[in-house]
Amino acid sequence: MAVVTDPQPPARTGATASPDGGRRRVIAMAIWGVAFVAAWFAIGLPTDPAYAFVWIWAATIAWNSSRPWRSHLRFARDWIPVVLLLAAYNLSRGFADNGATPHAMELIVADRFLVGWATGGEVPTVWLQQHLYRPEVHWWDVLVSWIYFSHFVATLAAAAVLWMRNRARWAAYMRRWGFLCAAGLATYFLYPAAPPWWAAQNGLLTEVARISTRGWKEIGMHGAGNLLNAGQIASNPVAAMPSLHTAFALFVVLFFLPATRKRWWPLLLAYPLAMTFTLVYSGEHYLIDVLVGWAYVGITFLVVGLAERWWAAHRSRRATAMTAGEPQPAMAASAGPERGDAVAARPAAADAVAPPRGTEPAAADPDAVPAER
Repeated sequence: MAVVTDPQPPARTGATASPDGGRRRVIAMAIWGVAFVAAWFAIGLPTDPAYAFVWIWAATIAWNSSRPWRSHLRFARDWIPVVLLLAAYNLSRGFADNGATPHAMELIVADRFLVGWATGGEVPTVWLQQHLYRPEVHWWDVLVSWIYFSHFVATLAAAAVLWMRNRARWAAYMRRWGFLCAAGLATYFLYPAAPPWWAAQNGLLTEVARISTRGWKEIGMHGAGNLLNAGQIASNPVAAMPSLHTAFALFVVLFFLPATRKRWWPLLLAYPLAMTFTLVYSGEHYLIDVLVGWAYVGITFLVVGLAERWWAAHRSRRATAMTAGEPQPAMAASAGPERGDAVAARPAAADAVAPPRGTEPAAADPDAVPAER
């Protein structure tokens, strides 16, 4: 009896149901949450790339705790180069000024030209702080601190979700993000520019307070900004143009916007607008920095998208050329045999089809599985 096995269905790629109903995931994420809050109050919010990566990696392990360790190690393998590049980016920004006097006055002139008609000739930062900034902390100061902090984790967290769900989209995301970081860093070297708080300290503007982290103290989170405050003190004060804070916010939103229902678009687009208000109000950036950062996002999507299409077309042409260079099998059936060959081949064909005498085939076996359905 001849048995032919049917082709097996492809392996499942979606998430499988947890045998314990998801209880293990809930417990693991609860442990992660408690540990994160404890470290948050003791050390500070994770604004350093390496420190943020540790917490994001721990979150993916807790979320997929039932997976084997090789899956979690694969996450580290893919992400360590990214973290090293971000660390190098943060370090290299400190050398962007090269001891030269940063650009500041032209940025002030640009902001006054853009919105001076609505602010009485003041730059937006000065005008906003005159109307909103008070010695006591208000609810909008708390909100500003949280929005400012989101810059350090939102882009990485979105990338982690993409890595777990669709690695191809994660790679596309990282290509664009890497290009945007490189473009911003190159501009810092070519055009070192100072933020509004620096201009005020050097007499180019009236008094401007740097207030991006003051909101946490109001709700008793005195240590929340420890790492961020230390990073601000050691950071390069001439990396204002373009504003990668607003660029990252717009980049994340635009990357996910095509796959999001349109009714959620206003909510998503509110994030880069909120980041813009945060940076301008807190004295971290001018409005012109924000607009240039948004322009860099558009250039990033255009250039990387064109490069990807060119690369795909190049690979397609190469594959076609390799296929055309291979020897093609002879198509004897389509050409037809010669007349003499047909006569000579007829007995052989008959022998191949007709069984020897006395060995006629038996009735079809009902248990046999056909090779093709």
